[in-house]
Amino acid sequence: MSDSRIVVSGLSFSWPDGTPVFDRLSATVPDGRTGIVAANGAGKTTLLKLIAGELRPVAGSVSVDGLLGYLPQDLPLTGEPSVAEVLGIDPVLRALEAVESGDVDEEHFTTIGTDWDIEERTRAQLDRLGLGDIALDRTLSTLSGGQIVSLGLAAQLLKRPDVLLLDEPTNNLDLDARRKLHGVLDDWSGCLLVVSHDRALLDRMDRIAELDAGEVTYYGGNFTAYEQAIRAAREVAEKNIRNAEQEVKREKRELQQARERAAKRAGNAQRTIANAGLPKILAGARKRNAQESAGKADGTHAARVGAAKAKLDEAERSLREDQKITLELPRTAVPAGRTLFLGEGLRKRDLFADGIDLAIRGPERIALSGANGSGKSTLLRMISGELEPDSGERKRADGRIAYLSQRLDLLDDGRTVAENLAAFAPAMPPAQRMNLLARFLFRGDRAHLPVAVLSGGERLRATLACILFAEPAPQLLLLDEPTNNLDLVSAGQLESALNAYQGAFVIVSHDERFLAEIRIDRWLRLGEGRLRESAAPASR
Repeated sequence: MSDSRIVVSGLSFSWPDGTPVFDRLSATVPDGRTGIVAANGAGKTTLLKLIAGELRPVAGSVSVDGLLGYLPQDLPLTGEPSVAEVLGIDPVLRALEAVESGDVDEEHFTTIGTDWDIEERTRAQLDRLGLGDIALDRTLSTLSGGQIVSLGLAAQLLKRPDVLLLDEPTNNLDLDARRKLHGVLDDWSGCLLVVSHDRALLDRMDRIAELDAGEVTYYGGNFTAYEQAIRAAREVAEKNIRNAEQEVKREKRELQQARERAAKRAGNAQRTIANAGLPKILAGARKRNAQESAGKADGTHAARVGAAKAKLDEAERSLREDQKITLELPRTAVPAGRTLFLGEGLRKRDLFADGIDLAIRGPERIALSGANGSGKSTLLRMISGELEPDSGERKRADGRIAYLSQRLDLLDDGRTVAENLAAFAPAMPPAQRMNLLARFLFRGDRAHLPVAVLSGGERLRATLACILFAEPAPQLLLLDEPTNNLDLVSAGQLESALNAYQGAFVIVSHDERFLAEIRIDRWLRLGEGRLRESAAPASR
């Protein structure tokens, strides 16, 4: 094999309903750090699953040189497995414990293999990722989403892979956990292939692979260099469009002028023939010659117009268009000062031992921050009513509260996007529903795709459409890491939707750039079981 660690050859894949994803895709990935960028729905996650062997292609092949590690984006966020079981080291630990107790069964030595230092290596790896204080017998259900992502990465690193695939590895990670992840990946010496929308992470890549229209294009350098290259290409495309438009206008003008000259010559020739008294046969021949000459000239100019239009079409196709969601949501307006939620002395397990007080009023835009495991998701679930506090009182206004969890599990996977919207807004006329979905970029057949096959960004857009236009409209939105799994265009689309929303919202996000775009006016921080008002980050 060449120095390429991953070789994809003639890969074709379609969903069970026949929707194509790839058609004869070919690409190679060498050693070093490679970041994949693409619009949601382009097939980034599908490509990683095909490389990892979780999906089988219709045609083509995938070759991986070396041991493969794979961290998917859809890790289970709850359950009773222990940390040791998630890390895949539980059998080895049990065998070590048996040997230490005097059991010399050969099966224990086979299970241990060369992993006599597994506990020490595990502790070192967990410490590198900020999980040094997590007990190996702790269950998954007691960990935060960010801790589970870091735990999943630790499980892959313990395999000592040569090739590592990471799908949105910074999902749910707080800033400290992200920095620790960056440090681990900076030290990576094998082949790393990362799907991410995290600019800070992508700026640590050696190259960017853009997946578009079923083809992979490589750009040397990090994400900032990629953006510069795309901007330069856009400027060239826009200049080419302007030049092509001018050429079309010029050729059309010359065509019209040529036709006017030909008509004038034909009129003059007819009068000359009549005045000269030529025989009918000769006069007819001259007339036909003049018409043929005019026809040829007309055809030449028409061909030039066609060629100019073709250049314009090609220039327009090369222009990248960022799709924007434009919405008006007047029904979500909330009077200033109206109390939407009031919680007093809210306690849950050992998270909020002293009790939490929280009031949400009017169209407040609240950002809730805190370290992984501090209880942010738990607090949102208590506000929504999904989770009961152990003690304390809650009061809610009559308006609807909509909760968008990290799992994006609000919709029915077995129904289409259009069918889900019909369930949330049954009184809305079908034509209006289709127009609305088009505004959320589900146009034509896309509106009739099953939710189960949607990408993370598409699923978020579909969920937002159902939440924002449900009957009745929500006056309080609770959003838990909504930019997880979103490409940069989709994050911009979410910004557009939230900036059109006139109610109150509480949002948990570690994406500083995203928070800067949605006009946060109140900052809260959870830490050590207490909820405190905090100042906006200094970078704002």
